[in-house]
Amino acid sequence: MCSRKCYDVFFRLFSRSIFSSDKQRGGFIEKGATRRARHRQLQINKDRGKMETSPNSSSMKIGPEICDQERADDDSVWALLKQVTIPFFIAGGAMVLAGLYFDYIQEWLAFKEVPEIIVLVPALLGLKGNLEMTLAARLSTEANLGMMNNSKDHLSIMTGNIALVQLQAIVIAILACSTGCLLIVLEGNLVIPEHTIMLFACCISTASLASFILAVVTGFIVIFSIYFKVNPDNIATPMAASLGDITSILIISLLATELYKTIDNNIWVCIVIIVVYVMMLPFLFWFARRNPHTSKVVYSGWVPVILAMLISTLGGISLKNFMERYKTLPAFQPVMNGVGGNLVSIQASRLSTMLHMKSHLGDLPENTDVVISPIKILYSKDSYSVTCRVLMGLAVPGQLLFAVIIMLVRHSFTVSTGSLFLLFYVVAALSQVYILMYSAYVMTHFVWKWSINPDTTTIPYLTAIGDFLGIIFLGAAYTLLETMGLKEQL
Repeated sequence: MCSRKCYDVFFRLFSRSIFSSDKQRGGFIEKGATRRARHRQLQINKDRGKMETSPNSSSMKIGPEICDQERADDDSVWALLKQVTIPFFIAGGAMVLAGLYFDYIQEWLAFKEVPEIIVLVPALLGLKGNLEMTLAARLSTEANLGMMNNSKDHLSIMTGNIALVQLQAIVIAILACSTGCLLIVLEGNLVIPEHTIMLFACCISTASLASFILAVVTGFIVIFSIYFKVNPDNIATPMAASLGDITSILIISLLATELYKTIDNNIWVCIVIIVVYVMMLPFLFWFARRNPHTSKVVYSGWVPVILAMLISTLGGISLKNFMERYKTLPAFQPVMNGVGGNLVSIQASRLSTMLHMKSHLGDLPENTDVVISPIKILYSKDSYSVTCRVLMGLAVPGQLLFAVIIMLVRHSFTVSTGSLFLLFYVVAALSQVYILMYSAYVMTHFVWKWSINPDTTTIPYLTAIGDFLGIIFLGAAYTLLETMGLKEQL
């Protein structure tokens, strides 16, 4: 008993000396080279389910009371609102633009003649969740663990992650095109070879260009967050998503228009684009595998993004069917899906960072369950519940504001129909966000318990599920209005 007490005292003193708060750049950055070196070793060991505590001791958990004390200010309602609100509304504004632009381009010749492009839009927009928002979560965790404290770290981390994101974007785009064409064939539609080649070239180019731009922007956002002493968990993911939708839709619309002109006489242009990107894959894999920050992810990060792509592609089939029935629906689709994805990515990123700080991979913190009551996710004093309430509170005024702006710009509905639509729309949005928040908690703790890093796993699944639910719930809202005899205004 005496030895146990001595051991506890030693561990508390040692933990406090290692994890004492020092509000420098990044919010939770430890002093001196010793702490940075320790966190580099921590980052290496966490994927193996280990966390070294001292040269003469075995692996043990970090005291949760210390981590909670360090993040107390960050978990308060006011601090969270202050850091999340501005990026959230900036992201929402970008999604409104994306929705209005998507509504506009659906009448373009390329989209009318090659309707398969519509099927791939959710998958391409979902890449921001599969790749860029996952990248933002990884970089945020590394920043909070003190691993991005100098320019040398920035360069190594960014080059490795850009190569990894490019590799994943090209492969996922090829798989998304293949899946989309297969689903179209299964529906009994004819696939024209020239259209298929153009579709592959357009999809791969869009995924590569958009992912490169967003990866660079995401890296700079995390670096600026460190500099201005803001928790990047609250900033990086929504800001990455804010540019994701409009960037992807803008690129795919321009590329589709130009590549469609080559179908008749210059189809070789599309073939050359496909061949060049395929030839880049071995080099990108080699570069990402050599980088210490991405050497493990290049092997382990594929299953989540591939499954997420499949879910998004299924959502694309549903979107195509709904768009044929309701002409005003495309304007609201990026906002419905994007807001839910943004909010759940913040929750998932914060949950992952807390687990990395409280325990080692494979062991849950004390008194933590994988599955909790659906009510507890909203009504609890725990930090995840506070975050959930704040984010769901933002969803209501945010979705109302964004939907009203779209309705005013498009002159879509009369006052009575618009009021009913807003009611159904907000209910659908809240249902989507609530399901995602609960799923984020369960999924993050589940994969952590099985020694899987949630930074590379949960966000792709969650954003893909959010896209699918968003399309289904938005379609359900339109269907309800149709059953009420308001079909002519939809």
